[in-house]
Amino acid sequence: MGVAKPVGKGAIVALAAVALAVGTIGWRLVYDPTPPAPAAAGTGDALSALEADAKANPGDSAGWQRLGFAYFDAGRFVDAASAYQKAADASPRNAVLWSSLGEALVMASEDNPMPPRALAAFKKAAGLDPKDARARYFLAVNRDIGGDHKGAIDDWLALLAETPPGAPWEADLKRTIEQVGKINDIDVTARIAAATGRQPKPAHPAFDAIPGPSQEQIAAAGSIPPGEQRAMAEGMVANLEAKLKADPANVDGWIMLMRSRKTLGQDAAASKAFNDAVSANPGRRAALEQAASQLGVRR
Repeated sequence: MGVAKPVGKGAIVALAAVALAVGTIGWRLVYDPTPPAPAAAGTGDALSALEADAKANPGDSAGWQRLGFAYFDAGRFVDAASAYQKAADASPRNAVLWSSLGEALVMASEDNPMPPRALAAFKKAAGLDPKDARARYFLAVNRDIGGDHKGAIDDWLALLAETPPGAPWEADLKRTIEQVGKINDIDVTARIAAATGRQPKPAHPAFDAIPGPSQEQIAAAGSIPPGEQRAMAEGMVANLEAKLKADPANVDGWIMLMRSRKTLGQDAAASKAFNDAVSANPGRRAALEQAASQLGVRR
């Protein structure tokens, strides 16, 4: 066996599953007939507006989350971590915010591929939602860094088995597994094939109940750089949640939110969406339960 080597930070950056997961697939799942323009969220005017909004509403986690997106895409990772920390403090039961914080802290670190605060944030996210894909990916990275290469590969393969076929991060996740296997003389070919064979079906009856984006909109989203796709997709999820607070009777909107969270590996958030939907629409409980069952959302 050759000398064991952990995944370097460059691999973390290039192959982080969720940094890609919330790109094109998020756009496909969170339909908005008037999508935002593909301008970079980190440009001066937009960033200033996001900063002002977050500071004016310090208890609004969504505002800090949007600011975190913008800082991250601008390469201001220390600022992104600060914004995500404020978002997580405002909404401490939101696993996505904790895993976003962890990712920003990893990116902000110049000498440690897994800073203690980042690891703690990923563990917090996983404790809140064991299916949070970003937390799962980076916790596996931590195992690899610590020398448990087989354990890391096992965890990544488990994540791959739950990845929808054709998802934009699927190829990069496979590449991560292949590279770590090659570096450490671990044969992964058959196991990748087996994991791919266990992937969930790409379509669901509940998905078909609600219209998705047009082919033109999907093509437009696909032409946007991955970092901007990530910001746009996560921002759209946050905006959808905000719209549902203002219009909780929108049952189709709740189903969109459930399916988005579920496919992005955010099981706890999907369950919360279901419970919030039922609380707001007790008369539509049967329809919501049927959709949740089809989507595999825990109730």
